[in-house]
Amino acid sequence: MSLVDLPLVRLTNPDPSFPSLFILHLNNGAENRFTLQFVHELMQALDHIDHVLDTLDTEQNARGGALVTTSTGKFYSNGLAIEAAMEQGDTFYVPYMQMLARMLTLRIPTVAAINGHAFAGGCMFALAHDYRVMRADRGWIAMNEVDLGIPLIPGMAAIVKAKITHANYLRDCLLAGHRFKSSDALAAGFIDRAVSQDDLIDSALEYARALAPKASGLTQKLHLIKAEMYRETVVMLLAGGTTPGSFMSKL
Repeated sequence: MSLVDLPLVRLTNPDPSFPSLFILHLNNGAENRFTLQFVHELMQALDHIDHVLDTLDTEQNARGGALVTTSTGKFYSNGLAIEAAMEQGDTFYVPYMQMLARMLTLRIPTVAAINGHAFAGGCMFALAHDYRVMRADRGWIAMNEVDLGIPLIPGMAAIVKAKITHANYLRDCLLAGHRFKSSDALAAGFIDRAVSQDDLIDSALEYARALAPKASGLTQKLHLIKAEMYRETVVMLLAGGTTPGSFMSKL
């Protein structure tokens, strides 16, 4: 059942008997590059999720809820629309990082069903989810800013460091721009499961249904747990500024 149908995103409920289970479909062209409009529409979809959660009855609240995000084709997301992002500066980067912080701390469990490549900003968006399922047969996940000649701003570096905790994998990710195929991504901690294309959505929904009760009552408890779990990252996303290495002037 379609809940929100915007030009670049579509929010659906795959099971009318479970109204707090959602799938967010990314539809910004073939590559799902993040633009200001794309970010705004994602936030509108998240607003609608909050509205639905706030209007459920007590019995439905007790079941909790969960969100799956996915797309179709070759890319989950190929990152930022970089020329526009650099031209817009803070006008783009601030809302983009606010969106990442909101995904990172959403009050229901989140699962990224990574249907294809997830590069740079698309990798960060995937990492903002609680769990990630990826196609085993196709796709890389990578932070390729080093190859693009673009330094990471504080919040972007923070979200990668929060999720990729092994020093060598983090080094290869950020300093070498290594492209992790599914088996490597699983070992490095980028993803939690690699499955066939045919099983991708079902596997993500399996995670979502299993985790949904952790948000029982649909209060802010899970949001606050995540906020404290990722406190430093959230602070950097929301208040870390957009100038790479700005702290160096104080050394």
